[in-house]
Amino acid sequence: MRRLGTSLVRSGIGIGISVVCVYLVLRGVDLGQTASLLSGARPEWLCLAVVGVLADVVFRALRWQRLIAPIHPVPLRRLSAYMLVGYLANNVLPARLGELVRCHYLGDREGISRSATLGTVVVERVVDTVVLVGIGAAAILVLNIRGVVVSAILVGVAVAGLLVVALAVALAAHRLPGASRMGLYLERWPRVKGVALRLRDGLRVAALPRTIAAAALLSVAAWSCTVVAVLAVGQALGIELTVGEGALLAAGTNLATAVPSGPGYLGTFEYAGQTIAAAFGIPASKGLALAVLIHVLTLVIGSVGGLVALARLGWTRHSGRDAEAAAGYGADHNGE
Repeated sequence: MRRLGTSLVRSGIGIGISVVCVYLVLRGVDLGQTASLLSGARPEWLCLAVVGVLADVVFRALRWQRLIAPIHPVPLRRLSAYMLVGYLANNVLPARLGELVRCHYLGDREGISRSATLGTVVVERVVDTVVLVGIGAAAILVLNIRGVVVSAILVGVAVAGLLVVALAVALAAHRLPGASRMGLYLERWPRVKGVALRLRDGLRVAALPRTIAAAALLSVAAWSCTVVAVLAVGQALGIELTVGEGALLAAGTNLATAVPSGPGYLGTFEYAGQTIAAAFGIPASKGLALAVLIHVLTLVIGSVGGLVALARLGWTRHSGRDAEAAAGYGADHNGE
């Protein structure tokens, strides 16, 4: 009951944040002009945007495969399906609960500890945040933008730094003063201790230099494809964006999705996109059209992909999988 209550509170907060952001987005916007822009979007540029989003998904799947590999290798086709099921869940559940769904789904289907899988997702989020903040900071320097957008990116820099520090502390927790005492304390709750150890197994991939370097490079490749998609959406709406502006829009809108919100990041994505577009001198109605079209494309592609993956794989656990296939930590990743 306590867990259910916590989930309900978290969901309520996320939905409340979305409602506030939607209100802020719609204030003073000419919805007729926004609708006119969306209805006149040029299909050839939208096709290019779709290609960019699909390429982004492929690079993300490759990144997660690289992070999972030290624990247990998973074929890219199946891993992509699990990831897309998580994206589908993110689109229909509030507060990014889809991240837990994909961990549960992969763990049950592949016989990998769900806690260890969650550890790799945490590492993935940290790498992604650091890369995004770097892209956003570089775009701000190139564009020489000031105001609230700069403040938001600076907050992102601080958060990224805290995430890196927290990850480092988690990896070194067993060596810190008082660790032995904490270990004895956890002996009273063997289930909690087991979950903590398995979670640390997943986090350990952050200590593998080649794995993290590959994940960072794949993140850069994925976000480069997203920038192409943003630029193509701008062209579809008749809005000329520079590469720097496209990069800042891609970074800013996706950093905003880290804020707990309603299903599909409704409101937070649009508010971030409209605010960043205003910094380029784009009117609110055009900025809203730009943010909405980018958001809709990513939601539709992620949702359709997730539905196809769910239909192909099914929801129930695969009875033929060996549940002990990856209980250990994959030969302690001696190759790294």
